[in-house]
Amino acid sequence: MSASTEHDPGAILTRLQALHPRLIDLSLDRVYRLLRRLGDPHRYLPPVVHVAGTNGKGSTVAFLRAMLAAHGRTTHVYTSPHLVRFNERIVVADRIIDDQALTTLLARCEAANDGAPITFFEITTVAALLAFAEMPADFTLLETGLGGRLDATNVVDRPALTVITPISIDHRTYLGETLGEIAFEKAGILKPGVACVVAAQPPAAAQVIATRAKAVGAPLVQEEHEWSVRARGDGMQWRADGVEDAWDLPAPALPGAHQRQNGGVAIAALHRLFGIAAERERVAAGLRTAVWPARLQHLASGSLAALLPADWELWLDGGHNPGAAEVLATQLRQWQDRPCYGVIGMLQTKDAAGFVAPLTPLFDTMVTVDIPDEPASFAAEALATLIRSCGANALACDGIRGALATVGRQRGRARVLICGSLYLAGHVLAANARG
Repeated sequence: MSASTEHDPGAILTRLQALHPRLIDLSLDRVYRLLRRLGDPHRYLPPVVHVAGTNGKGSTVAFLRAMLAAHGRTTHVYTSPHLVRFNERIVVADRIIDDQALTTLLARCEAANDGAPITFFEITTVAALLAFAEMPADFTLLETGLGGRLDATNVVDRPALTVITPISIDHRTYLGETLGEIAFEKAGILKPGVACVVAAQPPAAAQVIATRAKAVGAPLVQEEHEWSVRARGDGMQWRADGVEDAWDLPAPALPGAHQRQNGGVAIAALHRLFGIAAERERVAAGLRTAVWPARLQHLASGSLAALLPADWELWLDGGHNPGAAEVLATQLRQWQDRPCYGVIGMLQTKDAAGFVAPLTPLFDTMVTVDIPDEPASFAAEALATLIRSCGANALACDGIRGALATVGRQRGRARVLICGSLYLAGHVLAANARG
């Protein structure tokens, strides 16, 4: 075996995908079994902030990470899915794990698992927990992969804090058909005596969270109850209940009005962790410096951006459910200075009709594409047919480059938004970075 192969995690990641016949099989038994074989690393983590929700989880984690860094704290971070490289999922003491460390870590987990059935997400989550237990840091930020109650990250008995971001309909096959059923799964991360920061929720979700919190004895720190966030001029204002002085803060670095709420959730989490030790100027620095790709990201340069006329704008967002579409629709209504064309690719497991419905009146034209290397992708023509059935113009194109070339023939200044899938977003980022 060559040295380059020894340090390349690709082969072992491929093997780990074959350990279970299903991509998703929600259960904690296999995770606990492997953790025991590895010495229960989940019991030796730096203080954990566990984040669940449908939309805004990753952005909230990004804001909280940046605010903690501004306060001089180091963090371990686990998020999913990745966009371009698997390594993105595991950040150890503020650094994305390198190939050599990742390969060694995965090999240890593979050996301890000894061929037993376990899903890819479960074994790679265990790998992240093992890495975090063996490296000092001040905090551990864990984002759930799917749901919460039976998610592989839900093995920490006593986190420092839990967080629930906005909940909407998604992953119905696994989490339930109704908002209440989905909220029940998300609220599964609540722990006795551990506070939970909660973003404003639809009534059906809020009621389920409140009921679960009362049952387990988890204090809730709720938006519009214990804290609030508002737009103020070009920035935002955050206020904690019972505190006389509100914090006037800059607009978040991540674009979109919805990021004020995500930033507000992160501030509430930091405030709960630090209390009066949280400093307004350091919070402001975190808001200004947070980075989270494919969330209303402006692709100002790159090989894909170069396919469009020089005075056009290319934007990318990984939103893929009806709640995310409503957020995008809010942004599209603010983009009234020029026409906007949508380039959309989606998985068949998603509510495509629910996603496109808020967007169809706001795009001048919608162009559909397959998601490369994704067997569950909608065929471009099938997705275009669905969009046309909703009363909108839609054209199927052969790949992202073909889609951009097609819309780029239009006259005048315009804007293009690529959306519908994080997997499509990852492909776009990789393609844009290539020459």
